[in-house]
Amino acid sequence: MDSELFGIVLEYINFVFFMFTMILFIMFSAMAYFSTRNSIHYRNKNSFTDVSKIMASPLAPTITIIAPAYNEGLTIVENIRSLLSLQYVNYDVMVVNDGSKDDTLQKLKDAYDLVKIDVEMDPDWKSKPVKAIYRSNNRAFSKLTVVDKMNGGKSDALNTGISLSTSKYVGCIDVDCLLQPDALLHVVKSFFQRSQKRVIAVGGVIRVANSCIIDGGQLEEIRLPTNWLARFQLLEYTRSFILGRMAWGRIDSLLIISGAFGFFEREIALAVDGYDTKTVGEDMEIIFKMRRYMHERKEPYTIEYIPDPLCWTEVPEDLKILVNQRDRWARGNLETLFKHKDMLFNSKFGRLGLLSYPYWFFYEWLSPLLEFFGFFTVIMFAYLGILNWKFFISISLAIYLFSIMISFYAILWDVYSYNQYKKTKDILILMGLALLEPFIFHPIVVYAAVRGNYKKLFKVKSGWGSQVRKGFAKAS
Repeated sequence: MDSELFGIVLEYINFVFFMFTMILFIMFSAMAYFSTRNSIHYRNKNSFTDVSKIMASPLAPTITIIAPAYNEGLTIVENIRSLLSLQYVNYDVMVVNDGSKDDTLQKLKDAYDLVKIDVEMDPDWKSKPVKAIYRSNNRAFSKLTVVDKMNGGKSDALNTGISLSTSKYVGCIDVDCLLQPDALLHVVKSFFQRSQKRVIAVGGVIRVANSCIIDGGQLEEIRLPTNWLARFQLLEYTRSFILGRMAWGRIDSLLIISGAFGFFEREIALAVDGYDTKTVGEDMEIIFKMRRYMHERKEPYTIEYIPDPLCWTEVPEDLKILVNQRDRWARGNLETLFKHKDMLFNSKFGRLGLLSYPYWFFYEWLSPLLEFFGFFTVIMFAYLGILNWKFFISISLAIYLFSIMISFYAILWDVYSYNQYKKTKDILILMGLALLEPFIFHPIVVYAAVRGNYKKLFKVKSGWGSQVRKGFAKAS
């Protein structure tokens, strides 16, 4: 009887694993379909649009780009120069120096001729104390404001910028990001292209700038990263942004906008009290809050997603820094999902509760844990001689081939749509990485996710962590 019961349990485990895998196949196939539809729709729609006309319009809304900086002395001057050279009239750049311990502030003072000014802060806005606010004596840098404050973390720095801004829209970016000159034109167009829905936020694709040539704050030449970790992340970003987020954007169910490139209607951001300073997943958390806010008021709204390559950033090239980053992402994911757990299968929130949240719960949070413990379960079953080798090999091969197919599709669709990497050699390298990713890079990501969940669930003290910048390659 015991052996019969044990056999039933094994068959049940096999069935659950099989169904989990089949649903995953269906979800990713649907993502490929919807992202393709969205990309084609976006390209057709924008083929008739001249975004340069927005720049000359007297009705162009004001935008404040908020860039938190902590120990960014290596690249701060170059990156701010890039932000000051965008093709838009009604915008300003606010750099929030979040208690840097290096020469970040001094480099800004020297490069941009900064002088201290008096600005009134909202006494009811909760953030770490502001020590000083600076503006430039040089008219060429009149758009720049530098806020020097006590260290409170990225979320606190962004909240300070949102509070001090007087613009209609705020752009929250990473200070190490390089924006394309026409980035704001595309953002503004996205905010105003809807007539029946209020656009409360705009996000976009993040591109990998490692090994690219930068000169004067401008991207001069796009190159494939030379570092193997950066190359794997390039493949991952291509798949995630071009397929995943484009698909969720197509069905208006996007639950995250990357912290490296996110623009918000300031009124709504203030209404939800800005970023949550108690989570390390602030970019996901603020989207949840803004969506809940609009749902509860039953106002028609949407979040737009821009597939154009407008934002370039440096990704970790050190294994330890990468693991710490993904550890933090996992903790932020769990914090946000737990905080908004009432959304799970809640029809009140429409597609968000019935589709988006369940996907994030089962396939973004739970899936790495199942993979990790499933690995040891397979070893144990093999040792006990009860592993169904035929089923195991068949399902593993199917998953491997499907993952390669999705990666190949993302690479080739990106080449067809945006053609950032024009050398055949670069495309073949990316496709080769897709063959190796399940064995080399993916286990690292799973380990980092498990470590992050362990820290959060067992309350292991862990902070934001830091990323050491190498700086961008300069044109010779």
